[in-house]
Amino acid sequence: MEAPPPPSPTELDAAERIILLWDSTASEEARERMIFEGHRDEVDRYLQAVDEIQRSMSSASLVSDDDQAKLNSAIQIAMARLEDEFRNILLNHTSPIEPDSLTSTDPSSSTHSCAADSNSEFEDYSAEDDSGLTTPKASSASVGDADELLQRGDSSNTCSYRSTSSIRELDLIPSDAVVDLRNIAERMIAAGFLRECIQVYGGVRKSAVDSSFRRLGIEKLSIGDVQRLQWEQLEAKIRRWIRAAKACVRIVFASEKKLCEQIFNDIGTAIDDACFMETVKGPAIQLFNFAEAISISRRSPEKLFKILDLHDALMDLMPDIESVFESKSSESIRIQAVEILSRLAEAARGILSEFENAVLREPSKVPVPGGTIHPLTRYVMNYISLISDYKQTLNELIVSKPSTGSRYSGDPTTPDMEFAELEGKTPLALHLIWIIVILQFNLDGKSKHYKDASIAHLFMMNNVHYIVQKIKGSPELREMIGDDYLRKLTGKFRQAATSYQRATWVSVLYCLRDEGLHVSGSFSSGVSKSALRERFKSFNAMFEEVHRTQATWLIPDSQLREELRISISEKLIPAYRSFLGRFRSHIESGRHPENYIKYSVEDLETAVLDFFEGYSVSQHLRRRSQ
Repeated sequence: MEAPPPPSPTELDAAERIILLWDSTASEEARERMIFEGHRDEVDRYLQAVDEIQRSMSSASLVSDDDQAKLNSAIQIAMARLEDEFRNILLNHTSPIEPDSLTSTDPSSSTHSCAADSNSEFEDYSAEDDSGLTTPKASSASVGDADELLQRGDSSNTCSYRSTSSIRELDLIPSDAVVDLRNIAERMIAAGFLRECIQVYGGVRKSAVDSSFRRLGIEKLSIGDVQRLQWEQLEAKIRRWIRAAKACVRIVFASEKKLCEQIFNDIGTAIDDACFMETVKGPAIQLFNFAEAISISRRSPEKLFKILDLHDALMDLMPDIESVFESKSSESIRIQAVEILSRLAEAARGILSEFENAVLREPSKVPVPGGTIHPLTRYVMNYISLISDYKQTLNELIVSKPSTGSRYSGDPTTPDMEFAELEGKTPLALHLIWIIVILQFNLDGKSKHYKDASIAHLFMMNNVHYIVQKIKGSPELREMIGDDYLRKLTGKFRQAATSYQRATWVSVLYCLRDEGLHVSGSFSSGVSKSALRERFKSFNAMFEEVHRTQATWLIPDSQLREELRISISEKLIPAYRSFLGRFRSHIESGRHPENYIKYSVEDLETAVLDFFEGYSVSQHLRRRSQ
């Protein structure tokens, strides 16, 4: 299409008059009025005047230096005016995005639910030690609030962010205003005022982005600021960041990119992208700096789940980040996001490895009263239950088996593990089994701090039983651990129960044997009454001591407690009934039989019900009815 001819001198003079009429430096009326807020005829006349002057400046027929200077002055006045008009249109039509538009960006279901929201069985740990785990408070095995250790998100929110939702662009400015902005931008850029146009556009629109950031709760924090915050403060900020990042990338940034394309596309090479980066580069860096600070922060076990949440959220956003920041000039944003994702993955792997070592080295030596479940056991099992809930993510991140370390070099502080039995397990499953193995190793060491072998066995029974129940209670965890290893664990707590009974009751039942009671060659009944009296006295004293002591011991699981009582009764009651039946008459025929036969069979049956309740009972058993 042939370009229009340059304007005639008369047309050029008319164009100059229109430009000067709207010179805000020379006219009060021009300062108070905006062209694009008036009648459309005025807008069209002004734009036409600018076009005529620009055509004249590019025409080879202009030879006079005076004419050239005159035109230069006019175009400078016109560009200053158009810059003001451009800014005014942007300001008049720039309003914060409605809050409803910034929420509900992820309506799809998540890949896993957050088990932590319903799991409250985390122990209250008071102070960190060199192992990386905190030291359990001295004597309590009661369950603490999960939020004291691992804040894992609002109960109304899920903890996985793999979704099918994607970019949702909004029309930030009405279409008629977009047309005006485009008309102005074309003329400013043609006149060589590209930088001014971009700066005005970026300044106004960046302010709008900042307003959206404030609505989303995104604070202006440097990486150093983030790293100086306490972890408890960061957890809430991470939850907010995850929601905000999705809204920023999929709505705020995407809509800003669309607006840049509407106004600047095809005006010049990559101008729309330059305006977009002028607007969002600072906010985008601000947004991703937070995740970067988390990814390079000090590692500790309680951070794992929030780091995985961040990783999942960023992984979910990567296709959208690559789409929104697809140009060469925005490559640095894409690279930053990829590097953060990589560091989050490395942090998760590192935390898992460090957690294994912390479980092995956890140094507390004070025995838990009553041989109940150790706080470390509760902490570790609830922790790995949550790890299993992140199975999908961790199976992608954890690709190596647990480090064997010095396990095969005879290091006595390192437990052994038969990997031959675990062929076919995923690396993550092997890590979880390894954590359970080293937890048992640590517990076995703690059991040795009990002076009584019976309670040491009871302690191991309680703790391994708890491990088994936690595995059975989590379908994800049970699937990874596998029934073979679960049976092995079940055998261990049953063996501990058997060892407890042997350590406690063999000596008690030994009092009820016949050996040593019969007098060889006697003309009497053949039973030594003095030996029999001593036997009854020994049994009474030993049983009373066991009863007094073991009533204060605790088996928290009611079914396990009942099973062990039944097993005790099945051995104790028949033996006592038989012994009493055989020798009662020999005692009752003598003096003060009540001093020796102190308890009936029913008394013992009742006494067994006191065992493992975790509280003291009266000093003496209830005497039998006379």
